[in-house]
Amino acid sequence: MQSAVSDFPKSFPRIYVAGHRGMVGSAIVRRLLASGHPESGIITRTHAELDLTEQAAVREFFASEKPDQVYLAAAKVGGIHANNTFPAEFIYRNLMIEANVIDAAYRTGVEKLLFLGSSCIYPREVSQPMREDALLTGVLEPTNEPYAIAKIAGIKLCESYNRQYGTDYRSVMPTNLYGPGDNYHPENSHVIPALVRRFHEARVKGDGSVVIWGSGKPRREFLYVDDMAAASVHVMNLDRAVYEAQTSPMLSHINVGCGSDLTIRELAETIADVVGYEGEITFDITKPDGTPRKLMDSSRLKGLGWTPEITLRDGLRVAYDDFVKNYTHT
Repeated sequence: MQSAVSDFPKSFPRIYVAGHRGMVGSAIVRRLLASGHPESGIITRTHAELDLTEQAAVREFFASEKPDQVYLAAAKVGGIHANNTFPAEFIYRNLMIEANVIDAAYRTGVEKLLFLGSSCIYPREVSQPMREDALLTGVLEPTNEPYAIAKIAGIKLCESYNRQYGTDYRSVMPTNLYGPGDNYHPENSHVIPALVRRFHEARVKGDGSVVIWGSGKPRREFLYVDDMAAASVHVMNLDRAVYEAQTSPMLSHINVGCGSDLTIRELAETIADVVGYEGEITFDITKPDGTPRKLMDSSRLKGLGWTPEITLRDGLRVAYDDFVKNYTHT
């Protein structure tokens, strides 16, 4: 759905996409190919082929492949339940992946690297919309603090290597993402894939109502994953002077969002419509709402010449088609 405009010079760099099987990593590969980058110039490894938590293996891989650019989209991710259940795994695995990849990139002379973080890096109680300079100004949301700490460390790793070694390593922080390749696990998924699955199953079973936790009043922002991929390639390919003019050495990350949000009730009604569920939607107000609002301030990215192209409804249609094709047998 993104236009296939070339973002690359005639002499193509060798690009390693870490996490190419994940929702974001696979979207980055799609974007690179749509932008005219040859498939032969994109380096990938599955987890079975390369465990990014193993330092020696990562160093050997970089020394052998010698990529020019790296998109670091590999991470251990999950919803609130998973974060609460496996906090040690979330902080350990993400710290190890980041440290190993960023250091190996520097050691083998990688020209440019883009680290992908998360909006959860910001304090739980923070002014809306969330600006980049809100980082480290307050206490994090307890349910995903280990993951957030790891993502903050990734930003600071990039900044520290830039300051000490003169590398060009950048960071982007996406809002809530959704799209093809999402995680539809009944317990560990995020809100959009969870609702897609619930409304689909309710429609198939003929259920007359679907109950959603909370009041439906909290507001959230969502970005289609291929828009995120397009933003990532855009930021990676910015002239260094242009990028550094919009950032600073110790505040270098860039928010990536669509700039608008909606209530959980509005989201649920939209998903139900896309799925074709015509039953009743009710809200269990005895369940927690979570943070009242999470909206990113993406004005820095807009100032760098990028805006999203895909509307929520259009993105949800593609996401639902992907769910039906790849995750159901109905």
